[in-house]
Amino acid sequence: MTDHTATWWTLLCIASAINVAAWAASALALRRRQAAVHPATRDAMRMQMALSAVYVLGCAYRSVFPVFDIRRLCLFDTLASSVIVGRSVATLAELCFAAQWALLLRGVARSAGSAPALAVSHLVLPLIGLAEVCSWYAVLTTDNIGHVFEETIWGLAAALLVASLVFVWPRCRRELKPVLAVCGAAGLAYVAYMFGVDVPMYWSRWAHDLSAGRPFLTLSEGVADASGRWIVSHHWRDWQSEVTWMTLYFTVAVWLSISLMHAPRLWGAERSRIGALPHDRAAPARDQEFAS
Repeated sequence: MTDHTATWWTLLCIASAINVAAWAASALALRRRQAAVHPATRDAMRMQMALSAVYVLGCAYRSVFPVFDIRRLCLFDTLASSVIVGRSVATLAELCFAAQWALLLRGVARSAGSAPALAVSHLVLPLIGLAEVCSWYAVLTTDNIGHVFEETIWGLAAALLVASLVFVWPRCRRELKPVLAVCGAAGLAYVAYMFGVDVPMYWSRWAHDLSAGRPFLTLSEGVADASGRWIVSHHWRDWQSEVTWMTLYFTVAVWLSISLMHAPRLWGAERSRIGALPHDRAAPARDQEFAS
């Protein structure tokens, strides 16, 4: 490997090891506190831990075996570096990460008694599922327009989350507001990055491919190509365009995922203060939805 590529990859691997250890420490700390929280809160904590585990491990795998999907580039000549394997791991991990944010918003919505925020919490996972379909289309066909739609949907989902947090802000307990402020700031930064950097980048790549008359693969051709072709490259120039988003994705996003494991404790300790939504009929039904 070139010095720059080797240094970047080594840092990703070190960060992944630290992240796995951080997840384990957080999980151990939460398990020790489970007996003192409401059963519904305990269920939500366990769900967050499971979802975070998938995301943390998925990002660790992709840090060790990074892949530039459309160009079929990888660092190691192994099946573990194939696009089809890496994209499958990414899909599962990203759906789990989106589910974590949906659970966070659901908890906040129920704590504040906000029906609109609760409705948005139900939209998050379907939106990200659609984004994953767009991603697979791009990866298989090598047509970057799929990534344009994928990243746009991610950005819109994040914008909806931020808007929901702003909407429930006046109705939240004071103790929750610092956490919501951090989540909102992170969400705004993400939206700005997606629409200011990521979407324009993929749009530029797509426009360049069109102007160059570059042929795209059919879906069936793409499955065969992504399953059996990978190109080993250690040149920094081949990876430089992917370094920023990969580094942020495998570090900052993972830290957010681990942090979300602790979120249910913030509102679960005071069940009596959770506002009733217009469609609520009974407290047991409300508790069951909070835990689901």
